[in-house]
Amino acid sequence: MIDYKKSKAPVTTITRNINELEKPTGNIYETVMVVAKRANQIAQELKQELNRKLEEFAYYTDNLEEVFENREQIEISRFYERLPKPTLVALQEYVDGEIYWRRAEPEETEEEAPAS
Repeated sequence: MIDYKKSKAPVTTITRNINELEKPTGNIYETVMVVAKRANQIAQELKQELNRKLEEFAYYTDNLEEVFENREQIEISRFYERLPKPTLVALQEYVDGEIYWRRAEPEETEEEAPAS
């Protein structure tokens, strides 16, 4: 698992040059899809990690009116809120060349196959 806490990604959005972003793929829409899929993976990993940490503080009670505030739980939540958003981390990985992707090649059918 990559340590997203030490990521070089900015915490806020910054302006990017679209022409530079589309160079590796040759298509800005493909670039957006590559970054979006990676951002979804990062978001899932962060959510699972946060849920594992908050599970330690889970207190199950029958009475819904009782609410317990745990200082450590609040600090963990605040820490994760301050991390760069998954989209920004994925975009930084893309710019740094750390994302691997490939195009799915369409399969040839018998009609399209070249005659030998």
